[in-house]
Amino acid sequence: MSDGQHPVHFAVLPVPAENGGNPTEFARALAPHPLVYQELPYDPRYTIYNRRLTAMSMTSGSAEEAYWKLRCQVILRHTGELPIEVRGPDAERLLTLVFTRDIAKVRVGRCSYQIACSDDGGMIMDGVLVRLAEDRFWYGQADGDLSQWLKANARGMDVAVTDPDVWISQVQGPDSLRVLEASVDGPYPDPFRYFDAVRVRIAGQEVVITRTGFTNELGWEVYLPPDVDVRAVGERILDAGKPFGMTPVAVGGARRIEAGLLNAGSDFDETVTPFAAGLGAMVDLEKPEFIGKAALLHADTRSRTWGLRVPDGVARLGRALSQDGTPVGRVCSTAWSPFQQCGVAIARLDDPALGPGTALDVECSDGHIRPGDLCQLPMYDQDRLIPRGKRVDIPDRPRAERMGVP
Repeated sequence: MSDGQHPVHFAVLPVPAENGGNPTEFARALAPHPLVYQELPYDPRYTIYNRRLTAMSMTSGSAEEAYWKLRCQVILRHTGELPIEVRGPDAERLLTLVFTRDIAKVRVGRCSYQIACSDDGGMIMDGVLVRLAEDRFWYGQADGDLSQWLKANARGMDVAVTDPDVWISQVQGPDSLRVLEASVDGPYPDPFRYFDAVRVRIAGQEVVITRTGFTNELGWEVYLPPDVDVRAVGERILDAGKPFGMTPVAVGGARRIEAGLLNAGSDFDETVTPFAAGLGAMVDLEKPEFIGKAALLHADTRSRTWGLRVPDGVARLGRALSQDGTPVGRVCSTAWSPFQQCGVAIARLDDPALGPGTALDVECSDGHIRPGDLCQLPMYDQDRLIPRGKRVDIPDRPRAERMGVP
């Protein structure tokens, strides 16, 4: 896959047809975003996410430069999120059974963060649910496969669970809504509140946009179905962002970690309940029934997932946390925060009695053991006023003496 001049870096070994290889299956397992050509000039390197390619690095800037562009300007990211469509008279009934929150409360034109659990209360999946109509939803899932779980629990229901072949791109940062205003045909959508979903026309194409994103900055996402001219939409958005310095960037970890946005498969898995993941507020135990409710009614409701700051280093992934020589937990995600001028991480503790303010010994990526402190998530902007557009937070690059954020 290339534009003729810019190769895409990933290693694959196709299986010959006579040995069971299937070119169609191979293509589906390594599907590129339809706007991938916008990334190719920046020498992208890809990983697989949801059987889709997503860029892990690009020469459009270092991780620190991408961080500051997100915090101070605007970034464009083509994601590997996988929307699943659930449609039919029993769509709401199925989703109410599978998710931990009441789907009836999600109005048409709104989004909702939703978690699916197994019978034992462990988290299977999280993602953003978009209600397009009374009987039609898109669920932008994290890495994994929820569609088979939905189908398995739809027995006797009049509902279809399908892959609509929709792709998601996101525009995030303080200038993101200005880019939107310059992208849409006609007036800016009004209202367009946090977690709203609206239909707009961009370059003559009707698309769904949502006031969501995986950064906790001001921003929006565009859903790109196969029946629109995706290239026309992508070019309009890219051109609209040029006056603001917007370029495609790869996935970044520091801002996500600071915001306490959990990554499926690393920050939680099927052994972790929503309570242990710090997501107890996303569980509605007043619902008459949902998968996992019986187990969650008797589960420990204390969080075991917290932020971690390491003043002089970056924590090592894995069992890198100890107290008085005794291992006490796992580092799930880790990065250097250019704003806070310290290492930041999401940590899961063995003992729920350990929480913010606890001092730990942290094994760092350079092999040294350094002191660190557990903290709340999000690490700042606790009320998420920035993505709601109620707080303008364009930070200066900190001087060495200005470390940490209260």
